[in-house]
Amino acid sequence: MMRLSRLGLAAVLAATLTVPAAHAAQPDKAQPAKAKAAEPDKLLPADADTIVYVNFKQIVGADVIKKYALDQIKQALSGQDAKKLLEEMGLDPMKDIEKVWAGMSGTGRDDTKALVIVHGKFDPDKLEKAATAVSKKDGDKFSVVKDGAVTMFKYQPGDGNPIYAAVANETTIVAATDKKLIATALEQAKGDKKAPIKAELTTLIKTLKDDVSLFAVSLVKGKLDGVAGNLPDKPIDLTGFGKALPKTDTLTIVARVTADINLEVIFGMKDEDAAEDMDAALAKLVTDLSGFVPILVALDPKAKPLADIVKTLKSKAEKKNVTLTGKVTGDIIGDAIAPKN
Repeated sequence: MMRLSRLGLAAVLAATLTVPAAHAAQPDKAQPAKAKAAEPDKLLPADADTIVYVNFKQIVGADVIKKYALDQIKQALSGQDAKKLLEEMGLDPMKDIEKVWAGMSGTGRDDTKALVIVHGKFDPDKLEKAATAVSKKDGDKFSVVKDGAVTMFKYQPGDGNPIYAAVANETTIVAATDKKLIATALEQAKGDKKAPIKAELTTLIKTLKDDVSLFAVSLVKGKLDGVAGNLPDKPIDLTGFGKALPKTDTLTIVARVTADINLEVIFGMKDEDAAEDMDAALAKLVTDLSGFVPILVALDPKAKPLADIVKTLKSKAEKKNVTLTGKVTGDIIGDAIAPKN
């Protein structure tokens, strides 16, 4: 059974619009260009069944992050050890990292394979020197390894599986659970071929826009059959939702981070009848939550943010897709980061 926890960013383009000179008018102010369809990264692994995209630069620049979290992030990066390491790497994450892609496959922790692609501005020489220095200081966990002509940095987290990383070029770093994934990605980086991922994933990605903060798309057909038996029936009855899940072929999660965080979960169902079943199940779930959460708030006032979020939940069916939307306001996020009481 696929674990739902696997599911879980390019900047918005701007264009200056001007009035023809014949009208003797001043140029208009710069206006954001229309967002384009997202394009999958060409380094993504061919056997991936889940793709995640994070528009890191857009998220860091979002109003809610700048207002509530930016100081905490900067403080974490300014610690003596972190600051020293970042200086040795020639890296300022807040400025140099732009977007992150990840491609994953497998059904659980033991057989999951993943490749992470980080785009931004990097200094390959400094990164490699920093990796070599760390491997000399802590050789039990960190080491520099060779795979043919490819030099990789290996991290061994205790009893867990190793993680490998390599610098592709001045704009790309890759990390993976397997050396072969690294070698393949580095080879793909040399050419101009399109992403070798499954056509269904490419189609899902292209239905999204390149200005979103985060999205995850996954092929889940046949992977949710055992979920129903693990869902509770009290205090909220999830029976209908559990019965509809096995009819889900694809799952898409989208987040837009601005002054608030707007969320979408899109269930791609096997047919329109299945979509009606999922829509009904989600509608019932929202209704049940709307009745239960106020009771929870009465017992514990700290649960009020949950009640505010539930009020924003809505589901809508359109052909074979069912979309559940919701919003987490900036005030809720701010109170979670820095509680007033």
